[in-house]
Amino acid sequence: MDTSAARRNILARIRAAQGRPAEPAAAEREAAADYVARHPQGPRPALRDDLVAWFVDEAGKLATTIDEVATLADAPAAAARYLAAHGLPTRAVAWRTLAELDWAQAGLDVECRKPVDGDLVGLTGCFCASAETGSLVLLSGPDTYASAGLLPETHIAIVPASRIVAGHEEAFALIRAERGELPRAVNFVSGPSRTGDIEQTIVLGAHGPYRVHAIVVRGA
Repeated sequence: MDTSAARRNILARIRAAQGRPAEPAAAEREAAADYVARHPQGPRPALRDDLVAWFVDEAGKLATTIDEVATLADAPAAAARYLAAHGLPTRAVAWRTLAELDWAQAGLDVECRKPVDGDLVGLTGCFCASAETGSLVLLSGPDTYASAGLLPETHIAIVPASRIVAGHEEAFALIRAERGELPRAVNFVSGPSRTGDIEQTIVLGAHGPYRVHAIVVRGA
């Protein structure tokens, strides 16, 4: 369900109550961009030169498993190896942006659609990834539905090495530079879903995937 129109209506009502027009003028947008550009950043840990190695280290601490391949064309075989090694289903749903990859050649039955109840494996790309926290950054859209990385028990994400940035600050700057504005949903996926609500015992898969596997593509 597309809630974009409802969101615009809500924001328009808020702006009207403030005595402002429903849509921000160009000058207002420029002032907001200028504020963001000038706003001082808070303290951050020391940055590392090798962003891929940093991402792999931090993602591993969050129980995200990692594989590295040379090219995007190698990703389906890597996904198949992971599923076979863990005795997981070879049937999956995927973002439509991944439709051109040869999943069948790798022995996988992949449908590019939103997941429904019973879909156990979700294949996604990512907008970018944050090395500092080992997080995947997923932006929702018609072909990059958020549910593919949230509903199935297993989430496999393809991460181009060139899209790994230092931290959240760089991730949001990249979103503003390439998209102009935020989409309906921005999800920072930091390992499998987990909770420690019951007796402070960590349980995986409480509110989302039990397992997250990232395939880092060195040549992309």
